[in-house]
Amino acid sequence: MHSPALGRAEAPVQLVEFFDPACETCAQFYPLVKKMAAAHREEIRLVLRYAPFHPGSDQVVKALEASRRQGKFWQALEALLESQPQWVIQHRAQPDLIWQPLARAGLDVERLKVDMQSPEVARIVAQDVADSNTLNVSATPEYFVNGRPLPSFGYDQLRTLVDEELAIAERRKAG
Repeated sequence: MHSPALGRAEAPVQLVEFFDPACETCAQFYPLVKKMAAAHREEIRLVLRYAPFHPGSDQVVKALEASRRQGKFWQALEALLESQPQWVIQHRAQPDLIWQPLARAGLDVERLKVDMQSPEVARIVAQDVADSNTLNVSATPEYFVNGRPLPSFGYDQLRTLVDEELAIAERRKAG
């Protein structure tokens, strides 16, 4: 309930993604997953959860969570994913290099830096990390569709799992 999400809360297909903003594969998959969810606006809800596995990502995740206080989470996320090659060096996040892309996305960077230190931001990030541990998430991106994990990683596998759940939802609606 505390996570950023796109789509109706009561959508029959809940697509949960554990992601790390410093993960190159996460950046590559994000537009594909966003497009999939947009194609089924009424049926799919995309929920993002933090899994800061790369060194330095914990600070970047705090900045993302703090961006929600300015109502600009999605703008911040997309700015960071697009500029990822500028602030991720040899698989290590360089948090000091994220401020310019975030400012270009319209965020008040000074306010963001203060909000990042709030206990609420820390609590949300800690909750996602704890949940990722409970669910044995060991790499990003990791997807769960209506609680079902991907049997193996890949876009085709994700698409198949989503299609299965959409078909189940359609049968329930029809019958």
